[in-house]
Amino acid sequence: MTLRIDQISKRFGPVQANDAISLEVQPGALHAVLGENGAGKSTLMKILSGFQDADSGSVTLDGAAVSLGDPKAAIASGIGMLHQDPLVVLPFTAIQNFILGTDIDRAEARRLIVETGQRLGFDLDPDRVARTMSVGERQQLEIVRLLSLGVKVLILDEPTSGISTGQRELLFAALRTLASEGLIVLFVSHKLEEVLDLCRSVTVIRRGTVVGERPLPCPPEALVEMMFGEIVTGTTHATGGHGTPLLRVANLHVTGRRQTISDVNLLVDAGEVLGVAGLEGSGQGPLLRALAGLDQTTEGTINLDESDLTNRGHRSFMAAGVHFLPAGRLEEGLFPDLTIAEHLELALGDKTVDWGRADERAKSAIERLSIKGAPNDPVEGLSGGNQQRVLLAMMPERVRLLLMEHPTRGLDIESADVVWTQLLERRTEGTAIVFVSADLDELVSASDRIAVCFDGRILDIVDANTVDANQLGSLIGGQVTA
Repeated sequence: MTLRIDQISKRFGPVQANDAISLEVQPGALHAVLGENGAGKSTLMKILSGFQDADSGSVTLDGAAVSLGDPKAAIASGIGMLHQDPLVVLPFTAIQNFILGTDIDRAEARRLIVETGQRLGFDLDPDRVARTMSVGERQQLEIVRLLSLGVKVLILDEPTSGISTGQRELLFAALRTLASEGLIVLFVSHKLEEVLDLCRSVTVIRRGTVVGERPLPCPPEALVEMMFGEIVTGTTHATGGHGTPLLRVANLHVTGRRQTISDVNLLVDAGEVLGVAGLEGSGQGPLLRALAGLDQTTEGTINLDESDLTNRGHRSFMAAGVHFLPAGRLEEGLFPDLTIAEHLELALGDKTVDWGRADERAKSAIERLSIKGAPNDPVEGLSGGNQQRVLLAMMPERVRLLLMEHPTRGLDIESADVVWTQLLERRTEGTAIVFVSADLDELVSASDRIAVCFDGRILDIVDANTVDANQLGSLIGGQVTA
């Protein structure tokens, strides 16, 4: 049952999510698909499993064409997908979920749940309500269900995000069993240590294209370089930091929506730029959101100068001079239907709205930041780069701590340069900057130091001017070099 993917392409507006991707996977493969966030791997998996149609290209399994854009047809062809959030109806029991949308009778469903589950090391109760099951147990039920429907290719998209270590070990043992029986397992993950532990081969996708394939095991830094491109090191830039500690984080533990980070200790000076590196999901999100007062800490303290801001809420952080620029510009940073002028008046104006002042402020920001738009243009119609420039224009005049998620993601070189020129001007006023990025070039060129997150903790903090490419790659992959 050889799986062949031939020249699959998919575009969403201006974004080329998949660009002529071709791949061949043999029976019994435990094959990883790696790539940074936004590389196009999830889009490819959705196309394979029928949840997304392709603009062009084809998929065949054992020489037979697979109908794209139809999940039922994909399953009928032998391809099934286990999603990050298992597709179960929470009020239903395991057996009700199992037979939903199938012709399997209850007696046969009960037998399959118990027998197939036991063969894979699962302990599933057919009469248990899905809401009372852990994420790992819901995954187990969905795997058994897909196998009962005749799936020969099992796709798993970030399957370990919400499960315990014990459940992960159980899952991996089951996947090894399935591969030994001739099934193809496609494992999508951002965790290099899991890929190296489970899989025998890997395909790396970057910016919608396949950049390489490797048998496993191989050095983690080789995979990191394939994922992110050439790592630029030793870049000289003006050193920031006034030698005055501004941000103090001690023994911080944060549980986010999908990630956690533990035992964080940081000291950031006024005027310093601290980059935060790591594969997607390594804990950067909860860390930044805790520093902005958006995620509650379960342990530890956050201090800005002499002010204890621990668990005091986003408004208290803002009042202390903390400003947060989210990665989701339209989702969290802007109101799609509001104009540039309206955004600036909301962010910078007084309690009384003055539209004449708002119009003048917008014209000034448009000229200063080279925003391609007019004061009365809704921000939804602007490009990503211009939306980011509007967010910069909305920043308060005085910011003590600036927190940013992927500040130049999706921007062209000109827009990225404008963004960083504006940002680095702030540190001359003593603003400390902490930013998360998946772009290693950006991290090395813009940072004074780089904190590397791995598996929910800060593995090391290195000097951006002297860090070695192999050292940075190994740290991102979870290995501390001597």
